[in-house]
Amino acid sequence: MTNPAIPIAVLFLHNLFTAVWIGGLITLGLVVLPVTSKTLGKGAKTKELIDKIQNRLSVFVYVSMLGLLGTGMLLANRAAEFEGLFSLANGYSTVLAIKHVVVLLMVVIAFSRRFTLKQRGDKLRPRLRKAGLGLLYANVFLGIVVLLLSAMSAVMAG
Repeated sequence: MTNPAIPIAVLFLHNLFTAVWIGGLITLGLVVLPVTSKTLGKGAKTKELIDKIQNRLSVFVYVSMLGLLGTGMLLANRAAEFEGLFSLANGYSTVLAIKHVVVLLMVVIAFSRRFTLKQRGDKLRPRLRKAGLGLLYANVFLGIVVLLLSAMSAVMAG
């Protein structure tokens, strides 16, 4: 019998990285932004506070993205049902392929928010600012979809 410590550690880290990324999105979108706007208004100090929170969170998010990539590859290699990154060969691989597409979409949204909308800073028009908020909420929704797909793949793997 092989030592289960390594697979347990890999799964733990994968779950931790997921919790940090998706939990951070949910907390930011459903708690921090509404509470700060309601409490402090929509002035410059509120924007500065939110920017600092997002900047701090982004460090954890980027580390989590890299960690998820590494731990995800290790986990996939252990699953007998895994047929390839975007394979539709069986139910497990299909769910995993859909999950990977959703995660890639989340990464694209995260980087586009960060490097296009955020780089403009105060020059951002209200319409673009609203679009950025919409992208954040889209990523919250997609993150919840990823959690559902993860649960489905875990059950399918046995």
